[in-house]
Amino acid sequence: MGEVPLDGPRTWVEFAHPSQPDTRVRADLTWLRSRWTCVFARGCRGIDATRPDDGCCTHGAHFADPGDERRVVAAARRLTSAQWQLRGVGRRAGVVEVDDSGERRTRVADGACVFLNRAGFAGPVGCALHALADEAGEHPLTTKPDVCWQLPLRREYRQVHRPDDTTYTEVSIAEFDRRGWGPGGHDLDWFCTGDPIAHVGGEPVVRSYRAELVALLGEHAYQVLLRLCEDPPVVHPASA
Repeated sequence: MGEVPLDGPRTWVEFAHPSQPDTRVRADLTWLRSRWTCVFARGCRGIDATRPDDGCCTHGAHFADPGDERRVVAAARRLTSAQWQLRGVGRRAGVVEVDDSGERRTRVADGACVFLNRAGFAGPVGCALHALADEAGEHPLTTKPDVCWQLPLRREYRQVHRPDDTTYTEVSIAEFDRRGWGPGGHDLDWFCTGDPIAHVGGEPVVRSYRAELVALLGEHAYQVLLRLCEDPPVVHPASA
């Protein structure tokens, strides 16, 4: 079975952020309660049919901001040749480049991200930055680009205007499907969250991605989200 339709039925929940006045959280319960898990090297077909072993690392990772870039560059300095297949390339040319649209991203070398350890490497296959965190007993969000450790979560902000002229900030947490890549997402051969072969995790996403969700929302909001995922509301708020 291939990618499922992007616009199937979804259940959403909304609640006041417990630590941020005038902010509400809107979350996709269907996604957060799913059993998605990364299947890199376990059936993942990547995003480029000609390079299925790359996973989602073919095009490099665009940096969210200068701080994101600095953290990745600092992590790269810690990598050894036993951990990083293309360390020589990264040291000579640098790990950052500017793409055709002027955006800064991790360098693409030999057709994929410079941090991708290819099949056949004597060390860990996959993201060298992820391996660095694992070996150091850290979480990968401390070493990987923001877009990489957040995937396949998607956080978005918008300002909501009520009919009474009051406003609030909405932060949404949902699935990063192929449309999250922007117009270029239409050209991807496949994206992992839409294929049932990746929905085989031992825990729901809300638990397996606890660290990422806490980083995106804060601990207090995460606890509310966890409770709502495990015991979804079924009554109108006025009757609760």
